[in-house]
Amino acid sequence: MSISADRPPAHSFGVSRAPRTPFKARAAKAILRPTVNRVPVRLRFADGRAWGAGGPDAPEMRVVRPKAFFARLGADTKIGFGEAYMAGDWTTGNGTDLADLLEPFAARMATIVPVPLQKFRVFVDKRLPHHQRNSVKGSRQNIEAHYDLSNDLFAQFLDPSMTYSSAWFESADQDLEAAQLRKIDAILDDAHVTAGTRVLEIGSGWGALAIRAAQRGAAVTTITLSSEQAALAQERFAEAGVEVDLQLVDYREVTGEYDAIVSVEMIEAVGEEYWPTYFATIDKLLAPGGHVAIQAITMAHHRYLATRNSYGWIQKYIFPGGLIPSLEAIDQSLDAHTSLAVTHRRSLGQDYARTLHQWRDTFNANWDAIRTQGFDETFRRMWEFYLAYCEAGFRTGYLDVFQLSIARPAEG
Repeated sequence: MSISADRPPAHSFGVSRAPRTPFKARAAKAILRPTVNRVPVRLRFADGRAWGAGGPDAPEMRVVRPKAFFARLGADTKIGFGEAYMAGDWTTGNGTDLADLLEPFAARMATIVPVPLQKFRVFVDKRLPHHQRNSVKGSRQNIEAHYDLSNDLFAQFLDPSMTYSSAWFESADQDLEAAQLRKIDAILDDAHVTAGTRVLEIGSGWGALAIRAAQRGAAVTTITLSSEQAALAQERFAEAGVEVDLQLVDYREVTGEYDAIVSVEMIEAVGEEYWPTYFATIDKLLAPGGHVAIQAITMAHHRYLATRNSYGWIQKYIFPGGLIPSLEAIDQSLDAHTSLAVTHRRSLGQDYARTLHQWRDTFNANWDAIRTQGFDETFRRMWEFYLAYCEAGFRTGYLDVFQLSIARPAEG
């Protein structure tokens, strides 16, 4: 299929015209210059001027339309930078890779704004729009906005397993598909999935984990809110010759009892408001002696606390309703609302940086095929920024991703 009928085409994202905010634009310019002069990058303007602490070989950002660029930054500091890239107001220069340019900023995310100005954050941050709350109805809309874009789109940059989460590489030369299957096997091992295990997967993706679990002889139930993913997953189950019970339901609507519950990078779409319900549901559905394994993107607790109520570029354009937790927030929610606890953690942060880099390379290499599906240049730059932005976050450790083993502590 091409673009979902429920999502506007890329050219209607509204970034073609820069806002008119002359005062805010001047303020943004006045703040950005001393800020960039502490970062090892080069901002180069068309008239030859250059800002930044980087030397001639430093990552280079080329400001193509300064007036529009500063207007966007001034109008919405957190969202304007990415929108300016989408619109082509700035790009990379001198052969710089986009993630290489974003990495020094990601490494200084907590301190890049001067301390005296951080007290004004309350005036910059926007709260998550009400329509993006992850209620049962809102969750379906949020999931559809991203995952129902086009199965063909995702097939153009994912590996053949169609796995859209961090891989776990065993070696420098291991290919992405093998690393993805290694990651899936680790999750299934952590959840003690063997022949006869009753497995619930929260978040089907395109079926790779469910297939792997069924091939072990498990009785697999997998749930999703994406009709596009569900349709392709059913085809993949048939091709693999496995029986899987796939249900188009919300996790809050699941009934039954399961020996193993697994969920890969789905908690980020739950929302802080619903974490107690999410974990309490898992606790309720887990059979005595059962095991849970989830894979969760995380950030440091102090950054989570600082950003938990703010609305950013990723939420506006990529994952509506999304919120990344901290390990501490997960532990606190489990302790307060369940009888469960984390028993083991495995970090895959640098593996995610490598995964994202490969996705971006493949996305760019296959852009001609993607474009024929109806996606335009604004969409291309949006996804390139998204993938590079996330890669930089994992490279620097601003973001991490963990495989978490969860169980009920043994009594006595």
